[in-house]
Amino acid sequence: MNRRSLLTLLAVALALRMKDELHATERAIGLKKQRVIVVGAGLAGLAAARALQNEGIEVVVLEARDRLGGRLWTSHKWVDNPLDMGATWIHGIEGNPLTELANRANASRLETSYDRNIIYDTHGGELSKTREAQLARLSSSFRKALRSAQDSDEDLSIRDFVTSWATKQNTNKEEARLLDFILSSEIEQEYAGSAEELSSHWYDSAKTYAGEDAFFVKGFQVIVDYLAKDLHIQFNEIVEQISWAGGSVKISTNQGEYTSDKILVTLPLGVLKSGRIEFDPKLPKPTSEAIAQLEMGVLNKCYLRFDHVFWPEDVDWLEYIPDKYGEWTEWVSFAHVAGKPVLLGFNAGARGREIEAWSDAMIVEDAMKTLRRIFGPDIPEPVDYQITRWSSDPYALGSYSFNPVGVHPKMRRQLATPLADTLFFAGEATEHDYFGTAHGAFLSGIRAAKEIRG
Repeated sequence: MNRRSLLTLLAVALALRMKDELHATERAIGLKKQRVIVVGAGLAGLAAARALQNEGIEVVVLEARDRLGGRLWTSHKWVDNPLDMGATWIHGIEGNPLTELANRANASRLETSYDRNIIYDTHGGELSKTREAQLARLSSSFRKALRSAQDSDEDLSIRDFVTSWATKQNTNKEEARLLDFILSSEIEQEYAGSAEELSSHWYDSAKTYAGEDAFFVKGFQVIVDYLAKDLHIQFNEIVEQISWAGGSVKISTNQGEYTSDKILVTLPLGVLKSGRIEFDPKLPKPTSEAIAQLEMGVLNKCYLRFDHVFWPEDVDWLEYIPDKYGEWTEWVSFAHVAGKPVLLGFNAGARGREIEAWSDAMIVEDAMKTLRRIFGPDIPEPVDYQITRWSSDPYALGSYSFNPVGVHPKMRRQLATPLADTLFFAGEATEHDYFGTAHGAFLSGIRAAKEIRG
């Protein structure tokens, strides 16, 4: 090969290399130019922001609170016992994406089991074997009838269905009390809506994962912190207006204005329903219809800490059949799995909303009346307590979403639908298959990140 041919080949090679480098630079610049605002630093927002940033996209997270997590909130008030005030468990650890995420975060977990439980009768004392068998038969019959009702044309509320079914069954007063216990403990405590609101057709349309439930030794905060590492998060930013016309976004907050190419809204359904955020242009009918028709439920917690354990130490769940509907039917013991003298009582649905207006002292006193009925008048007073009020929380306005009577689950897909490749939605309420769960929130964030990348 002569010198001129060699120089020509070198020139061509150099030109091709420069072209490749130019294209690479253009691609990098293009990625840097794309900017996404994520509204909300809960599990959905953090999951999406992490996935987008890993792709080289510039992401800014705007959070109204002064902390991470949203409805994931680990309290460190008791230094030796971090407690989750919002979501607590990985529900069904087998195949659950949060199990893999927890493994990557090296997060220690403890498992609870519904099989380790005791049910107490109305006047205290463990439910007799006869009554336990009666409860099991009644629950089985009720569930079978409810499944049949789901094939009917008319969608009744759970309460209306139960009333009709109980009348046909000629149930007596004691059976009616057991039915109320089933509604409160198995349905309201699970789905956070009141029996008067929950759809008998669609209340249980969510899918589940197999296996036991697990909670984090150091609280769900370990997952929040893992996802939030190195993200650009602005706190105390209360979004007031989102303008999303023309393929660009302008966000107005109490602190100022932000611009971006795309925006992901991960706000709780309760906040969307409140109308506090102005969308310009207004949201299209399918989206606004979904927000209006889906509902936000309530599940509140009351942690009581004692100086010693006075209840059975080999159980995880303590259940109680109350005189009055919905009062302290479900308790979790932290003595068996965590070695702590702590009981957690729940109140769901209308009952959960009702007691939010009470003082802390009134709530604790009411809880102690139930515990004294079960364990006797001489049990000690709690040395401390921690209480939630999720429906009063301005940045949540509820615990998690549910399917109300007359509303089809397809509404969740309507809520999740991207608008003009500019405005996107995530959060457990947008998750058709796993709504009302932490893993549903996580999956919705991953889904939205894929939609944004295109």
